[in-house]
Amino acid sequence: MNESNPDKTKPHKALEGGILGVDAGLALFEGGPTGRGVYAKLRDGIVRLDLPPGTPLLRAELAETHGVSLTPLRDALQQLAKEGLVQIFPQSRTLVTQIDTTAILEAQFMRIALETEVVRTLATDIAPEDLARLRSIVSLQAGIAENPADMPTFQELDEMFHQTLFAAAGHAHSQRILRSHAGHLERLRRLDLDEGDSAARMVNNRQVIAGHTEILDGIAANDPDLAMTSLRSHLQRTLGRMTEKRAAFPDYFAPDKP
Repeated sequence: MNESNPDKTKPHKALEGGILGVDAGLALFEGGPTGRGVYAKLRDGIVRLDLPPGTPLLRAELAETHGVSLTPLRDALQQLAKEGLVQIFPQSRTLVTQIDTTAILEAQFMRIALETEVVRTLATDIAPEDLARLRSIVSLQAGIAENPADMPTFQELDEMFHQTLFAAAGHAHSQRILRSHAGHLERLRRLDLDEGDSAARMVNNRQVIAGHTEILDGIAANDPDLAMTSLRSHLQRTLGRMTEKRAAFPDYFAPDKP
């Protein structure tokens, strides 16, 4: 189904509730709502590199900052440890882990396998309103791509684009499972998007927008091969710069395993 039939107004069930319409809280957290909130905030800080590798996480300080007791905080830290984003030293301390390249490669393998199937599915059948939502996300990115002050929003829209692909194909839960294994990859992507040089950042942003546009063009044309090829090329960009980022941020990355 392509971009025709603009009068169809019934929202796609998977995307009800807004432009994204999926649980941005990552949904695999098994504790209560208080712990989920702390987990989401801490995870966000880690993958955005506001809490860079090596940062100590002091429980008493975190409990006071987030206004919670130690029990939901413990649940949040245990989930982050399961995802490899923190290391808990019992009766001692908790540290944000370094970025693990092996974990990056594993997450990238999973992501390409899952997301290529997602775009293949969408290229054979996508609701017009879902395609319109995806186009609107890319338009929003294009509108702010040249403004350095809007980089956090640009990055959020990048995440939103890929989450929306999964949701439009009816695989939002698969995407949340993937996210639970992709924290190290997300941190590398953040380093890739957060170019220090303004001119390089603008070039990078344009490449991201071009990649998203090519994926959607393949979907809109009912061309699964084009959609999948465009997606693979788009996803490989970040991995192709891992050596460069390791050289620029050596303290952020864990030594290679023997």
